[in-house]
Amino acid sequence: MKLPFLESDLYYNFKRTPVAVLSFFVFLIIVIMAIFADIIAPHTPFEPLTLNLLNGFTPPMQANEFTGTIFLMGTDDQGRDLFSTILFGLRISLFVGLMAVFLAMVIGVTLGLIAGFVGGVLDSVIMRFADIQITFPSILVAMLIYGVAKGLLPPDLRYEMSITVLIISIGLSEWVPFARTVRGSTLVEKEKEYVISARMLGLSYPQIMVRHILPNILSPVLVIATITLALAIITEATLSFLGVGVPTTKPSLGTLIRIGQDFLFSGEWWILLFPALTLLLLALSINLFGDWLRDMLNPKLK
Repeated sequence: MKLPFLESDLYYNFKRTPVAVLSFFVFLIIVIMAIFADIIAPHTPFEPLTLNLLNGFTPPMQANEFTGTIFLMGTDDQGRDLFSTILFGLRISLFVGLMAVFLAMVIGVTLGLIAGFVGGVLDSVIMRFADIQITFPSILVAMLIYGVAKGLLPPDLRYEMSITVLIISIGLSEWVPFARTVRGSTLVEKEKEYVISARMLGLSYPQIMVRHILPNILSPVLVIATITLALAIITEATLSFLGVGVPTTKPSLGTLIRIGQDFLFSGEWWILLFPALTLLLLALSINLFGDWLRDMLNPKLK
């Protein structure tokens, strides 16, 4: 028995679009490698007892002059295997990105539904607030929220809550596209007959918005979530590169790039190159797949 998805137009066009297929499988491979980093990684990079400083600054695929150990992508200044470090860094970057997008989607979809369906003063307040926030770059909004949140936390919780604060900061800086898109779609959907019928049956506003309108506006939300995921991962990398992201004991790709930048001009190019290429490949695969998904779900292009 075939799955209904395998007989859909979306899957038919997907398997005939090489760029979409390639980008999807590249992203899938990266996600699998991050999930199973404990199994795939040949070394445990963040366990001090397993590190050997004599392995520091070993070039890729060359035997270390002291220990004779060969590392696929070389090592950093602390003797950590760069390949293993990237796998664990990918896990953190993906986790932060996915959770931030989920938070932004929940906030944006909720506010967009309320603004579009209820309208009036509430609509004006939500949209004017969105207009104000969209005038500022997301990275600046995320830095502001991150700084305020870290300042409000007790000193003994700032380290433990750093990843949570980072997720909240990025999520609160990326909700506007969801809200604006959902509001526009809701304004169209609420005038249709099935919504009018639901009102005549006496259903409450939350029931109409969640059970009837929301399922019919998920297509653009899915596209925005895909594209926002790449933006969230890049934002996290930027914040970590600036030193205000995840802690150095649990570095993400942005932290690894910042560490590699310190040694770029001293000849240890691989410490920066491989984390940067991984981040580029991850963001590019998500963006290419998101662009294809946007074109497929856009009725004006059909």
